[in-house]
This record gives sequence, C-alpha cells and structure tokens, in this order.
Amino acid sequence: MTYKIELQSVDRLTHDVRRLTFEKPAGYDYAPGQATDFALDRDGWREEQRPFTFTSLPDEERLEFVIKSYPEHDGVTEQIADLQPGENVLIGDPWGAIEDKGDGVFIAGGAGVTPFISILRKKLAEKGTLEGNTLLFSNQCERDIVMRNTFEAMPGLRCHWTVTEEKGSPLARGMIDAGMLDDFVDPDRDVCYVCGPDAMVEAMPEELKKIGVPEDRIVTEDFG
Repeated sequence: MTYKIELQSVDRLTHDVRRLTFEKPAGYDYAPGQATDFALDRDGWREEQRPFTFTSLPDEERLEFVIKSYPEHDGVTEQIADLQPGENVLIGDPWGAIEDKGDGVFIAGGAGVTPFISILRKKLAEKGTLEGNTLLFSNQCERDIVMRNTFEAMPGLRCHWTVTEEKGSPLARGMIDAGMLDDFVDPDRDVCYVCGPDAMVEAMPEELKKIGVPEDRIVTEDFG
C-alpha cells in the first residue's frame, strides 16, 4: 500500500544530513529498525523509490527519517535535500530489517547508523539505561558524524568514533577491523549489529569471526 505523507519540519544535523519529520498515517505501525520504500511526490520521481529507516518510535505521533544527501549522485537524495515543509512524499508498508536481539555492539558506517537510532531509543525507553551497549561508528571525517551529541548523551551507551579520511583528527583510528573490534566486543556476551555500505557489511562478519564472535550473534543489514 502507498501512503502520501506531508513534510512538517526539516532540521539540518550535519552539512549533508537532515532530519525530516512527517505526519503519520492513521494506523501505520512499524518496529524499530524497520524501513520503508520512500519516493518523492514530484513529476518524474514517483517511481524512484529508496529504502530509508524510521528513526522515530512507533508510539510517537510523527514519522521521522534521518537522511544523508549525495549531491554528486544527481538523484533522489539530492532532491530530498530541497524538500520544504508542506510538500508530500510517498511511502510504502514497513519492511525488514535489523531487530533487537539483545545488548551488544552496534557497528555502523556513515548513514548506516540510522536503523540503530530507533533501536537504541526504544531500549533506553524500556530500561532507562543503555548499560551493556556500545556504538562503534565509522565516518570519513568528524563533520560527518550524525547525532554525535545525542548518542553521547544516552545514559549508559559507550560511544567510540573513528574517521578514515581526516588524518589530523584525534579520531583517525582507521577502518574498523578485527584489531579494533577486539577492543570493544566481548565474543561470549555481545550481539553484534552491523549496518553501513555494502563493502563494510560484507567484510564485518569475517572480522567479527576472527575474534571469536559466533555467527548466530552477528546481525547485518545493508541499507542506511
């Protein structure tokens, strides 16, 4: 089913990431970590669907998405960056994706952090703390880190940032690999959630297995 929803507000989170808040259709329900197929209600763009994850919680009155734009792609996200309150977009039924299977380490690359936002928010709402959970978040540069202050303010959540293209940054620890994971993951306890670019999602399970994480405690998704 397709739903037409109206954009209510836009907040810039970084130089290329925006938080978009929409009206919520009556009876629309989803689980934290799920996504929907999202299209612009503009001529020439209605068939150009892209998957985006909800960053709001299911019991909230609005739908929220955190979306990174890629102007160099000359595509949907470039158009999304120009959306103004009052415009409409089209979404489908929720589907997917990463679901909460217990406390552990959330390993994200770039826009791949978005499914974790609602999952962590729900865990925090239920327990009052995120003790026992770690966010390991890789970006190209410090300015690309989405919602850094929000994550750091979540009680109990351990946050570790790494950047790969900004050599002068104190966060320049390189790409996430087995050596880095070994510092943060308890193979006998943690569920490891992975979401990011395709190459990262493909590589990370093998890196986790190198430090002894069983396959049944590795949860992956390749949309952001």
